Amino acid sequence: MNVPTGERAAVTVTVNGAAHAIEVEPRWLLSDVLRHVLGLTGTHVGCEHGVCGSCTVLVDGSPARSCLMLAVQTDGRDVQTVESLAANGDLHPLQKAFARHHGLQCGFCTPGFLMAALPVYREAEQLSDDELRVAMAGQLCRCTGYAGILEAVRAAAGIERDEGASR
Repeated sequence: MNVPTGERAAVTVTVNGAAHAIEVEPRWLLSDVLRHVLGLTGTHVGCEHGVCGSCTVLVDGSPARSCLMLAVQTDGRDVQTVESLAANGDLHPLQKAFARHHGLQCGFCTPGFLMAALPVYREAEQLSDDELRVAMAGQLCRCTGYAGILEAVRAAAGIERDEGASR
């Protein structure tokens, strides 16, 4: 990041399974550290106000807006970004389902949707339409109309079962 250097705080955070000991300014946002310090550009920054959900990551397994979270708040925590989904070149069932069910168009919001869906996709087939909408309510998309996204989240568990994945 090209910002004036000020006082720094030591942060040890696990990102996508790898421990990182970094020094950050107390004002730096998690989204900026992920993108500019760690080089993980899959986390997109849209509105920068926590409204759109494009910057959603998992912090200790729960969806969080990385554009609203300070990097110092992640000290000792586990962060998971969209880069963690594909393994050995094989897409995650959610990623496959988004492609098969037209759950994306321009793709800008997709990383946030994938991360918001990750904690619930295995149960999505059993959720009512309203329950699934509530689970995904913090994410905005200007392109798809949401039907394909909800179908994709529901279908991902079936893809996982069919392929015998252990995610």
